[in-house]
Amino acid sequence: MERTLVMIKPDGVERNLIGKIINIFEEKGLKVVAIKKLRLTKEQAKAFYIVHKDRPFYESLTDYISSGSVVAIVFEGENAIKKVREIMGATDPKDAEEGTIRKLFGLNKEKNTVHGSDSPESAKKEINFFFSESELIAAE
Repeated sequence: MERTLVMIKPDGVERNLIGKIINIFEEKGLKVVAIKKLRLTKEQAKAFYIVHKDRPFYESLTDYISSGSVVAIVFEGENAIKKVREIMGATDPKDAEEGTIRKLFGLNKEKNTVHGSDSPESAKKEINFFFSESELIAAE
């Protein structure tokens, strides 16, 4: 079984969408392996999004991610990375397909409610960013 990370961004947490978002993933057959609510510092946000450090949106993205609480979730399932990406929808909510999380809840390209790992390599790195091995409980 494959594991991937989903982060519910500050706009989703502020709007009380945590349960609704988790439910959507669970209804599609994914299982929660670990979950944690926290607030990232600006330095932690920069470390998490280091792959984007040369992009023009890096500063505003890291400001936004560190502006409120986030919820980090590890999901497990068959083709979990691909499945999560499909369930989330396109980065820009106005380009996302109907029924996807970003279409349903996203406010704009930056405040698009959820982040999800885009490859096995990033999933491993991102899971390890938020969770220790002992916090990862195999799906039952």
